[in-house]
Amino acid sequence: MNDDTSGRQNMRAAVDQLTNGPGVSHIDDSDPAAPYYRLLAKMRTPLTLRDIMIRPVRSGYISEDINPADLPPSADELYPQVTVSQIYVPSSLGPIRCQVYRPAGAELLPIMLYAHGGGFTVGRSEDTAYITSRIAWEGRVVVVSVNYRLAPEWPFPAGLEDCCTVFRWLRKHGGELGGFPSWIAVAGDSAGGNMAAALPIKLRDEGNAPPEAAVLMCPITDFHVEEYDSFERLAPLGIIYDTAFVGYIRGAYVVHGRNWSHPHVSPSRADLAGYPPTIIISGSADPIVDDNRSFVRKLQDSGREVVHFVREGMPHGYYFFPGLLKEGDEAFEAIASFLTAQTANR
Repeated sequence: MNDDTSGRQNMRAAVDQLTNGPGVSHIDDSDPAAPYYRLLAKMRTPLTLRDIMIRPVRSGYISEDINPADLPPSADELYPQVTVSQIYVPSSLGPIRCQVYRPAGAELLPIMLYAHGGGFTVGRSEDTAYITSRIAWEGRVVVVSVNYRLAPEWPFPAGLEDCCTVFRWLRKHGGELGGFPSWIAVAGDSAGGNMAAALPIKLRDEGNAPPEAAVLMCPITDFHVEEYDSFERLAPLGIIYDTAFVGYIRGAYVVHGRNWSHPHVSPSRADLAGYPPTIIISGSADPIVDDNRSFVRKLQDSGREVVHFVREGMPHGYYFFPGLLKEGDEAFEAIASFLTAQTANR
């Protein structure tokens, strides 16, 4: 497969590598307080507190110091039948780098757009290679994993717009990847699950045909997190994430309080008319499990088809590592069954 479907837009930097977004602060020399800010810039590295706070998150998200012997097998080892290639989808700001996971075989397959997790602020498609490889192989779909722009440099709606751009491109060019452009699912985990949950609403609101299905793995669907008992009970001392981190990502990604209820930020508060068939993967020890339960009820009340797969005692992202938890395997089995049922009559 051509590794550079879009010609990489004349070698412009991929959008997820652009650092000077609207979330970056600048010192204006005409500002009467500029001398104060310049002195702070000499005392602080970096200048703004949000940039100070994101540094340890990004450096510690997946440590490079871990002993390889402690890691589970890689996606390449587990799924040699899945070919991985790279494409660059054109956008107004530059190419959007995507990795394509395709099961071996010549037949045309349904397509899935995947958004990786990472609290809107960290992560890349390589980090979720196990998830996307397994879904591609077991679900018999071509998975296109998007490297969208990250907050705080690029707050809402930048990353979501990147995903929408890729989705629209797939509708026109999915056949070039060996897929059916007429059948595209959206999927994601955690923050990526939020974007995948919002995509059907944003696409519909913009007059585009929505996706044919949604696979949401521990998604954040409502940024009014404090309204949910499970969050108030489990988040303060959370291990995967905690109250402090959620407060940070809400400020970094959503920025303005008025956006908390925006339907493309909190899809649970949106009009869900026309929402596609959906499966939601949750764990009862995840602080956002009540958020997920609420979204399931709202989909049901709107007459939408939804499957809620919950495993007791499981935390956020319990499906992330292969061979570690049987509940993770069960989650992937549920996703594969859902996709098989949804694509049977495409």
